[in-house]
Amino acid sequence: MEQFRPRLLEAAAQMSVVLSDRQQDQLLEYLALFARWNSAYNLSAIRDPEQMLERHIIDSLSVVNLCGEGSLIDVGSGGGLPGIPLAIVHPERAITLLDSNGKKTRFLFQVASTLPLPNITVVNERVEAFVPEQPFAGVVSRAFASIEDMVNGSEHMLAPKGRFYAMKGKLPEDELSALPKGIKVEQVHRLSVPGCDGERHMIQLCRTE
Repeated sequence: MEQFRPRLLEAAAQMSVVLSDRQQDQLLEYLALFARWNSAYNLSAIRDPEQMLERHIIDSLSVVNLCGEGSLIDVGSGGGLPGIPLAIVHPERAITLLDSNGKKTRFLFQVASTLPLPNITVVNERVEAFVPEQPFAGVVSRAFASIEDMVNGSEHMLAPKGRFYAMKGKLPEDELSALPKGIKVEQVHRLSVPGCDGERHMIQLCRTE
């Protein structure tokens, strides 16, 4: 995956994301693991490593400086997006990856131990069933069906002054008009993702009280 280093660095620079040599190595090793495990574990419909870099890793890097501070849980993490890139860029930050699919969480365990990423905790449970020992400062998701489902399923994990961070394509006006009671949109970030022609947004939500 060494051939992708220049593209990774170029995209990171365009997004004002500074990557150390070690972080570059870890992201490229993650890409290699993702490509190797993908066919057996069905992590993504994308099969080409170059497209995986563009559409998964670079896309995830676009939000690494927008997810606040403190403990974070990536719900419906799948192949670890955006949680693993976040954990690589912020090694001091405790990040939990939650997914109900056993194959995918086995892959996440493998990544966390191989790179290694001691700041990652992997949990194989349904979102609604997982009760953390301590609530999280942030809940992030890149692939949840709807913002309403994300909030309803995971609000019990969020600290009183915590934030939801929902990664979306086009701004989902219909989803935002159907927010659960007590939840409001705090900020909307239009993301500029190098190599991505479509619209990308990060929607930050909080409780109204």
